[in-house]
Order: sequence, then C-alpha cells, then structure tokens
Amino acid sequence: MRTVELGIVAMACLVAVARAGNFFQDSEMSWGDGRGKVVDGGRGLDLTLDKTSGSGFQSKSEYLFGKIDMQIKLVPGNSAGTVTTFYLSSQGTAHDEIDFEFLGNVTGEPYTLHTNVFAQGQGQREQQFRLWFDPTKAFHTYSIIWNPQHVIFAVDGTAIRDFKNHEARGVSFPKSQPMRLYASLWNADDWATQGGRVKTDWSKAPFVASFRNFNADACVMSGGAQRCPAGTMEASAAGGGSWWNQELSGMGYRRMRWVQRKFMIYNYCTDPKRVAQGVPAECKLR
Repeated sequence: MRTVELGIVAMACLVAVARAGNFFQDSEMSWGDGRGKVVDGGRGLDLTLDKTSGSGFQSKSEYLFGKIDMQIKLVPGNSAGTVTTFYLSSQGTAHDEIDFEFLGNVTGEPYTLHTNVFAQGQGQREQQFRLWFDPTKAFHTYSIIWNPQHVIFAVDGTAIRDFKNHEARGVSFPKSQPMRLYASLWNADDWATQGGRVKTDWSKAPFVASFRNFNADACVMSGGAQRCPAGTMEASAAGGGSWWNQELSGMGYRRMRWVQRKFMIYNYCTDPKRVAQGVPAECKLR
C-alpha cells in the first residue's frame, strides 16, 4: 500500500484531480422546509437553524470508498446548542457511518470537533478535538479518505485520525455498504454544549452554517454496480496518486500524533468508564 504524508502539499495534489462538485447537480435538500439554499451558482450551500427547525442535505449518489472533501464555515458568535454535521452513512440498524460533527459553544469558547466510526451498527468509537483555528472566520477543508484498509479524517490536509481495518483481529470495518453523504445544522442543546448545561440562545437565530466546494473523488454505486473514477485502480496498481491505497507515511503518522497530543480532548480508548468494561480490541493496536 502506498504511503503518503497527509500534509498540505500531498493533499493539494489530490484535490487537484478530484472532480469539482456542484450542489445543484450533486446534492438535494433532505429536510428543513426551505431553510437550506444553494448559493453562488451551485458552488455553495447555506443551512439555517431557527427555533422551528434546522435543515439538511444529502448527496444524490451513494459511494463505496472514496475521498470526500467539503469546505465549511461554522455558525459564528454564540453557537451554543447547535450541531453542524458532515458525514457518510448507509441505512438500517446494522449501518456503517463515518462522522464529522461540530458542537457549538458560547461566544469566545472553542468548538468541539467530534468524530466517530460505525461498522455493522456498532459505534461508540468517539474521538473529540479542539481546532487550532477559528472555524467561523473562514472556510476550512474537512476530508474523509475511505478505502478498504483505512478511514482517515483530515482537516486542511492534516490527518487527525486514522481508523484502520483490523478485521483480522475481530474488529468490524465499514467496507461493504454503500454510503451517502449527509450534512445538517440542528439544535441539540440537551447535550451538545457543556453536557447540555448551556442552552441555545434563540435571540441569536437564525443560525447559518455555510458549505462550499463539495468534491467526491469516489466510487459510485448505481444499479448494484460500482463505478470508480477513471484511472483509480490503475494508479493504485502502479503505486501512483490514488486514495484507493492511501495510508499515512511515518512522517504523516507523527504529525497526526502531534495533533492528537495537542488538541484531542476525548478518546474512547482511554475513557476510564469504557476501559473498565474492557478495552476495545483496536485500542490495543497501533
């Protein structure tokens, strides 16, 4: 498997070959009764939350492996109680899911970036981070690299988490269920901010989260068949630049570990309550 450093240069090269998305063509509003609007000729989409409802959209296509990029600018100011999401998910009780969730906070306090991986309906693999920038001032790129051996979460080209395929060790991994992209903005003030102690200030509504430059360099499922971008398998076989066989290099791994030491605030592998019930198998592996 090809190893690369998920740094700014490496990611820029990969983004350059990804197909530029258009929200008119590639997504559809899934809920919100008009609170989500495509803007800038299809290059952007704004989701709105008010006291009545939030809003959300989904991709028209289902994917089975790929690299998904989304630029997001989060709700500014007092975003306490709000949750902005960007995730992949299949359907059913034994579903697979790969999550980015952004938990709002009071003015001046940082967002929490919540990540999780579900496989065959089993989740509870949460890792949470603070971001090293203000995610409300400008757009930042959040990426999911999903291939048969890895699920890599990246922020502005820097890997923050690598969930590896350890099926040989009895750990389930999302690899057989097509997943659709979903994004939403909704109220979760019963738990999202400081454990639910801080509620949504509706005097600040409507809240708006903005999305742009949705890129899906991915294998699309249609009619039960998998269609991958031209050259995906050939580049992989030749050791070229494809997400299909991407993994972290030694330097990329060290960089990710630095981010985790500096900015991770919760890890299910080290939660005393979870560990007391038995350390998950994948937590015992590098």
